[in-house]
Amino acid sequence: MEKIEIMISEEEVNKRIREIGEQITKDYAGKEVLLICVLRGGSFFMCELAKRINLDVKIDFMSCSSYGKGTASSGHIKIIKDLEESIEGKNVIVVEDIIDSGRTLSHLLDLLKSRQPESLALCALLDKPERRVVEVPVDYIGFQVPDYFVVGYGLDYDQKYRNLPYIGRVHIDDEVLK
Repeated sequence: MEKIEIMISEEEVNKRIREIGEQITKDYAGKEVLLICVLRGGSFFMCELAKRINLDVKIDFMSCSSYGKGTASSGHIKIIKDLEESIEGKNVIVVEDIIDSGRTLSHLLDLLKSRQPESLALCALLDKPERRVVEVPVDYIGFQVPDYFVVGYGLDYDQKYRNLPYIGRVHIDDEVLK
């Protein structure tokens, strides 16, 4: 049986998202930003973040996969849903729910750089540096978390728990998932 232990409360998550929004507002003062959400998990975070950026904000979505037949990342991405518009000359911030190995994001950032944005930044709600295989430049981080399987705020376990307003770790039969 699954049990969710709260790691980061709803209040802490909301406070940190507000702080990131304020920092982005300051960093991009007077400019328009394009938030690119990496689906599906990033959608919850991006919506809350966009509300806290006091600039002209546009949004777009991408969906990609880096998994072959197994459960380990292949390191190469397949674009399932691409952007609706060109990013050339735009200030782009990629919004992700969690940075894990870095493989997928590294390839995604390279792809987006090739499309010649004015600037390209990465914003993640959660970061698991212990799992990093490929370093990626992260400009805005909500929280660093230990190497546990976490859910909530867009992150799921078997498509469940995305709607939790906090970040929790999953226990199954008193065992913590990693």
